[in-house]
Amino acid sequence: MALKFNTLDDFDFNGKTVILRVDINSPLDPQTLEIIDDSRIREHSETINELLRKNAKVVILGHQGRKGDPDFSDFSKHYMAMLKYVKNLKYVNDIVGVRAINAIRELKPGEALLLENVRMIDEETETKTAEEHARGVLVSALAPLADIFVNDAFSASHRAHASIVGFTAVLPSAAGRVMERELKALEKVVDNPSKPCLYVLGGAKAKETFKVIENVLDKRIADKVLLGGMISQVFHEAAGFRLGSVNSKLIEEKGLSKFRESASRILSKHFQRVMLPYDYAVDINGDRVEYMVSQLPVENLLKDIGSETIRVYCREISNASTIVFNGPVGVFEEEAFARGTIELYRAAASSKAFTVVGGGHSISALEKAGVYGKISFVSTAGGALISYLSGEKLPGVEALKTH
Repeated sequence: MALKFNTLDDFDFNGKTVILRVDINSPLDPQTLEIIDDSRIREHSETINELLRKNAKVVILGHQGRKGDPDFSDFSKHYMAMLKYVKNLKYVNDIVGVRAINAIRELKPGEALLLENVRMIDEETETKTAEEHARGVLVSALAPLADIFVNDAFSASHRAHASIVGFTAVLPSAAGRVMERELKALEKVVDNPSKPCLYVLGGAKAKETFKVIENVLDKRIADKVLLGGMISQVFHEAAGFRLGSVNSKLIEEKGLSKFRESASRILSKHFQRVMLPYDYAVDINGDRVEYMVSQLPVENLLKDIGSETIRVYCREISNASTIVFNGPVGVFEEEAFARGTIELYRAAASSKAFTVVGGGHSISALEKAGVYGKISFVSTAGGALISYLSGEKLPGVEALKTH
C-alpha cells in the first residue's frame, strides 16, 4: 500500500519534541471511575515507546468522555494504567497553562509527558478547519514548543477537533503506528478487497449501519451483506414479516422504525446480495428457544440468530476471501445468546480470509470466542470505522494527507 501521508519512518525524531495525539478514551466503572479495559492504552504504547526509543521528547494528548457525561474524568487513572506499558512517563494536571508549558520545556530526550484530558478545553470539540483551530488556545500554546505532530488516534479522526486537525496546519505531521495499521487494514476491505467479500453487520446503530450497507452494496465493495441483531429485524419488518408486538415496540423505542423505508429500498435494489436470518433465538424464562422466521410472530424478545442461520452464515464465511464484522449479531453479553456472534467469529478465524473486526464490544466478544489472536485485524475504532466503511472522508486522515 502506497500511503498518502508520512509515517514514523519519514522523520528523524532524535532530540525532537513530538506532540502525539492518542485515543485512550476507555470504558470506566460508573462507581469508581476505574478503567475497565486498557486495550487502547496498550495499543498506543507501541507508538509511544517507538518514539522514546528514537530519542524523542513525547507530549501526549488524549481525551476521556465529554463534559457532563458520567465517564468524563481527569487522566490520573490513565497515567497509572499507562505506566504498565511506558517507562519514563510523567503526568501533569494541565494542558496549556504554566505547569504544562514548563513540564514540556523540562522534558529530556527519551521521556514522555501525559497532559490532562484535552476535552477540558471547550474549543477542543468545536468543528473547525485546521487553520481555524491553529489560531485557537490549544495549538497556539503547544505548537511553538514542538517540532513534529503525530496523529495516532484513528478512532477520533472522524471529528475535526482541535487536537486532531489543528497541529497539522503548523507542524510537519505523520501517522502513528495505530493509525497506520488501521488504514492499511481498511484499504484491504474497502478500497481493494479480495473477492468474495462479505460484510457481517449487527448491533443496533441503525443510522450508521445503513450508510455502510448502502455504500458497500452500491459500490460493489461487498458481494454479500449478512445481517443480524436489531438491524436484521428492521429488514424483516420492511419485508412484511411480523415479529411480535414486544419486538416491534423495542424497535420503536430504539428509534429504528424510521429505517424500514431504507431497508425496503435496499432489499428491492440488492435483494440477492442481502442475507437475513432464517431463524431467531428468543428468551423464554431465561432459556434459549429457537423459532424459524416463518413461525413468527412471537411475544418474546429476539436475542440471537438461530442454528440454521449460524450454519448458513458460517458456510458463506468459509468461502470468503475478505470479511468485515461490525456489531454483534445477538445479545452476546448474555451467555445463552452469545452463540451466534461466537460461532461466526470462530468460523472467520478458521477461514483463510482477511478479516477485520470492529465495533465497541468486539474485543471482549473475540476473547469470549477464544479467537482474538486469530483475526487478521481488530479495529479499536467505533465511529471512525463506521464513517470509513460508509465512504466518508475522515478529517483527521485528510489533514495528514496534505502534510
